Amino acid sequence: MKVVLQRSKRAAVTVDSEVTGEIDKGLMLLVGVTHDDTEKDADYLAEKIINLRIFEDEEQKLNLSLKDTEGSILSISQFTLYGDTKKGRRPNFMQAAKPEQAKEIYDYFNDKLKSLGVNVQTGVFGAMMDVTFTNDGPVTLILDSKV
Repeated sequence: MKVVLQRSKRAAVTVDSEVTGEIDKGLMLLVGVTHDDTEKDADYLAEKIINLRIFEDEEQKLNLSLKDTEGSILSISQFTLYGDTKKGRRPNFMQAAKPEQAKEIYDYFNDKLKSLGVNVQTGVFGAMMDVTFTNDGPVTLILDSKV
């Protein structure tokens, strides 16, 4: 499982001109699932994400976690994180999980985040989405459950 995590001041996702998820201060996550991902991968990343110390304290040091700041998450499914661009000019998405498996793990991941006390907003799995956000910092990290 891969997640591109971006600290944000505000983030929103729109599907067919309707806002399906919106947050103020927190994290915007692009979430990709591959074939061998399990609930264990989702558990690992959920715990890691909410406890990463990537928010400034009063001394402007990165000492606070999402839990500490009571921030929210906007979680967006993103199969293109598993796009392979090594050959040719068109990405190969063979490493992305099939939609049924990806949705199951993605939904589990979001439920896990919620069970850890985080407000989680989402887009619509498999839909064409317009995502807008203001990157705070900017702070952007790439997390992988297999590393």
